[in-house]
Amino acid sequence: MIAFFDDITVGETMDLGTYTFQKDEIIRFAEKYDPQPFHLSEEGAAKTHFGRLCASGWHTASVFMKLFVTKMTAQQSEAREAGVLAARIGPSPGFDDLKWIKPVYVGDTLTYTRTVTGKTESRSRPEWGIVHSDMKAHNQDGTLVFSFKANVFVERRSK
Repeated sequence: MIAFFDDITVGETMDLGTYTFQKDEIIRFAEKYDPQPFHLSEEGAAKTHFGRLCASGWHTASVFMKLFVTKMTAQQSEAREAGVLAARIGPSPGFDDLKWIKPVYVGDTLTYTRTVTGKTESRSRPEWGIVHSDMKAHNQDGTLVFSFKANVFVERRSK
């Protein structure tokens, strides 16, 4: 279940899930949002520095968001079913240091994780705190391919 700001521990890691990037999805995403040659076809990609079809970095980021929201929604449901109060997750005031470290090729399976790196009490909204986390994705070989630093409002326990 979703922990309240006060109960979150710096250093805790959460597995958000895995996702395998398929050729058709890579092309479909690129056609709609990032129509660069190395995302649109094997032939186009072969003429670039990547050498073969790879997913848009925005595609890898979108998958992160899908897995993160799915995980949070499942935790909220589990808490409701157990009759336990779960913290609300608020908006994000932004993120830092977005990196697409290595290409994500057709057939690559990424494992996404969140590791809490810090917490800040909100001065403007005392009923909330900001949780700082490293968000990462590693491919099937364990190579880090995507990362960013996230900041998310999390509800505090009533005092």
